[in-house]
Amino acid sequence: GCVLVVSVIEQLAQWHNSTVKAAVERLCNYIPGKYQIIRHMLRYIDKEMNADVVCHSLKLCKQDPGQPLCHLYPPPKERAQSVSRLLKPHIPEEQQSVMKCFMGFSSVCAFPPLANLCEKIKYVLRTKLPFEDFDGDKFSTFPTLRGYHWRGRDCDDKNTTVYPGRRPDNWDVKSDSNCNGIWGVDPKDGIPYEEKFCKGADSQGVILLGDSAGAHFHIPPEWMTVTQMSAKSFANLPMAFTDELDWPQFSEITGFLNSTIGGWTDSLYLRLRRRNRCNHRDLQNISQNGGSSGNLLYLIKSLARNQLLDNPAIVIYATIGNDVCNGNRDTLAHMTTPKEMLSNVVQALRYLDSHLPNGSHVILTGLVDGRFLWDNLHDRYHPLGQLNKDITYSQLYSFLDCLQVSPCSGWLTSNETLRNLTSERALQLSNVLKEIARSEKFANFDTFYMDFPLRQTAEEWHKMGGEPWQLIEPVDGFHPSQIAAALGTSITWQKALREWPQVLGKENPFNDQIEAIFKDQGGH
Repeated sequence: GCVLVVSVIEQLAQWHNSTVKAAVERLCNYIPGKYQIIRHMLRYIDKEMNADVVCHSLKLCKQDPGQPLCHLYPPPKERAQSVSRLLKPHIPEEQQSVMKCFMGFSSVCAFPPLANLCEKIKYVLRTKLPFEDFDGDKFSTFPTLRGYHWRGRDCDDKNTTVYPGRRPDNWDVKSDSNCNGIWGVDPKDGIPYEEKFCKGADSQGVILLGDSAGAHFHIPPEWMTVTQMSAKSFANLPMAFTDELDWPQFSEITGFLNSTIGGWTDSLYLRLRRRNRCNHRDLQNISQNGGSSGNLLYLIKSLARNQLLDNPAIVIYATIGNDVCNGNRDTLAHMTTPKEMLSNVVQALRYLDSHLPNGSHVILTGLVDGRFLWDNLHDRYHPLGQLNKDITYSQLYSFLDCLQVSPCSGWLTSNETLRNLTSERALQLSNVLKEIARSEKFANFDTFYMDFPLRQTAEEWHKMGGEPWQLIEPVDGFHPSQIAAALGTSITWQKALREWPQVLGKENPFNDQIEAIFKDQGGH
């Protein structure tokens, strides 16, 4: 983190031909007030030192005994001193006092302006439930902190029997019990609108059980690209921070808002809603950064579905990488085995069988072939390296791997043999999912399997004139981009129409009438 921030400050000074102190002030003026911890941290950067040197001198980076020296930039070329000595220069007394002040905070969350916010974030990280949920029904009227960006928006947060996805209470004659905006009685014939428009309409929700790809992890490149940087660049920082740097409101499965991060939004939820307007707001994105078949067994307990009161749901089970991805040096030893995958997924499906209403569907998604990442990015410049043409994705991957914080040591590596072995294990785990879908039977849902459609997505994007690297998030060089998410939706939908039309339900012939009558109540 220190190396990234110092790099941005030094490049700001270069781009604007200013002092480092002026660059720090410029960046701090861009960032919303309570997030300005960097002003306290980096006031005395020396722009003659690269970011690795600065962060070692601040003691925010260190070399553990017996471990290699990790650096993003090439080490200073001086023969008289060792590299490790160069990365531990003398710290001026004035800078030491600032450093001591900063190091007095054991973490960013100990910094007073952020302490309260961090407590809220810790709560949602622990529970995966909305922080603002006054009636305890797992739905919220607040967007972030696991609120309605993640689950359909509650329309009465003081009544635990009112929430998205439930079957209407007495056909919603007097109020909107399922938050789909349809309620009341048609004065022409006395028939409740819910009964007239939604009875027998195969209403169903969409639920994602997934990882950071499903949660739609994204770090805006303008946060690190000084040629594009302005106060506007960081306007979304508070929202991003309280959504764990995820953007589920634009995601492939549960997206519902127009994308503000490039590309466009197309999601399974939006397509189901267009097919049947009665499905409005019935979505849940139960994903987490680092989600795998193992930790999903805990995450799944935040599911909100009542077998007796709620509509059926389409559940997408998609942990597309973390069962083979980790940051360990002996990465192969830490990958999920086929036996563990079988046990984890079957346990999750049994839990779903005890919570999903009858008539639900589960789609198991195979793991991605992550060799695509290295093949298309390794020799391209990262956003941090574009100004001076000095940092490629290969360098970034090596830096993260050295720190043992790589999102995927098996794929983000120059070692072709390791990349192939990682893909081999991913294929084995996908085959486990395929066999589960073929052989396991459950009382309340049927089960399907589909490969992760990376190849088809790349082919479709190529036809549209795009380049493969544009399908990958530019800052982390690992996650699917907004474009990839939108194209993936289209491919998944077409497959379902061809092979499992029963999963999608039928078209509601009353959609236009619903929109005409309830157009003012259709907001998310």
